[in-house]
Amino acid sequence: MVLASATLTIMAAAIIAPSLPAMGEVYGEGVLIRLALTITSLAIAVSAPAAGLLADKTGRKPLLTASLALYATAGTAGYFVTNLPLLLTTRAVLGLAVGGIMTAVSALIADWFEGSERSKFLGYQQAAAGLGGVVFLPLAGVLAAQDWRLPFWLHSAAALIAAAAATGLTNERPPSRTRTTGPFPKEALGIYVMALMATLIFYMAPTQLPFLLKSMNATPTTIGVVIAGSTASSVVGALLYPKLTTTRTTAISVGLLGAGWLVIGYAPNTATVTAGLLIGGLGVGLVVPNLNTTLADLAEPAQRGRILSGLVAGIFLGQFLSPLALEPVVRVTGIAQAFTWTGAATIAAGAVLALTYKEKTA
Repeated sequence: MVLASATLTIMAAAIIAPSLPAMGEVYGEGVLIRLALTITSLAIAVSAPAAGLLADKTGRKPLLTASLALYATAGTAGYFVTNLPLLLTTRAVLGLAVGGIMTAVSALIADWFEGSERSKFLGYQQAAAGLGGVVFLPLAGVLAAQDWRLPFWLHSAAALIAAAAATGLTNERPPSRTRTTGPFPKEALGIYVMALMATLIFYMAPTQLPFLLKSMNATPTTIGVVIAGSTASSVVGALLYPKLTTTRTTAISVGLLGAGWLVIGYAPNTATVTAGLLIGGLGVGLVVPNLNTTLADLAEPAQRGRILSGLVAGIFLGQFLSPLALEPVVRVTGIAQAFTWTGAATIAAGAVLALTYKEKTA
C-alpha cells in the first residue's frame, strides 16, 4: 500500500488539468483558474515540514492513514462546490493531505532499505507516482469531456488505500523518542533549490499546455492523454535511475527536461508536443529519486521525516510558483515561445551542473 499511496501524489493537483479550459469558461480564464490546480501545491509545500515532524515523532503509519482519509474527503469535495473561493479551499486542504502522504512514504522507504536497495525503491516510488498520472490523467480527460466536475471523483481511490494502510501496515520503525539529532546537513538546501527549479519548469505541462493544445483544436480527452505522456516517460526514467552509474545524473536529467521543452516550443502539432513531453518527463523521472536518495543518505534515522519533507516542500513550491513566475513570460511571448525560452535556459543550466555538480552513483 506504500507504492499505491505514491500513485496518488503527483497527480493530485494535475488531475483537473483537462478541466481547466471548461473551468475558465465558468469562472473566467486567468491566473486564478490556474491556481485551482497549483494552490494544492502551495499547501503541500507549507505543510510538509510539519508532516515531517509528525512522521518522526508520532510514526509514519498514523500520518499516512490520516492523510489518505483527508485526501479522499477533500479531493472529492471539489465536485460539489459551486464557487471559486470554496473550490480553492478544498484544493488547499487536499494539499495538506498530499504533504503527509509523500513524507510518510519517503520516510518508510528510507527506514526499510539501505544502499542500492534504497535507491531502487525510491525509484519505484517515483515510478508509482508517474504511473498514477498515466492511469488517472487520461481517465480525467475522458470524464472532463462529459462534465468538468467529474474528475474530482478520482480522488476517492484514496479511501480504499487508507483502509488497507490502517489494517495492513505493521512493520514501520518505532517513532523517535530522542530530542537530539545531528546537525542539519547544509547540502540539503541546495538539493531543495534544485527540486524547486526543476518542478517549476516541469509544471508548465499541466498549467500551460492545456491552453496551447486547445489552440491546436485538441479535445479534453486528447489533452489528458498528451499530458499523461510526461508522466509515462517519468516512470521509465525512475525505473532506469537505479541502473545508472554516472555522477552527472542531475545534469543529464535537467538537460533532458530543457530539450523536451525546446521541442514543445517549436511543435506544430499535438504529436510533436507529445514527443517533447516524453523527453522532458524522462528527465524528471531521473532527477526526483536521485535527489531523494541523496537526502536519505544525508539524514540520520531520527530526522529523516524532517529532512525528506524539505524535498516535498521544494517540489510543490515549484509547482505553485510555476504559473505565477511564468505568467509575465507567457503574456509577452505567448505560450509556445515561453516553452522555447525556458527550454533553452534549462539546457544551459544542465550544462553548468555538468561542470560543477557531482553526486554519488545510485
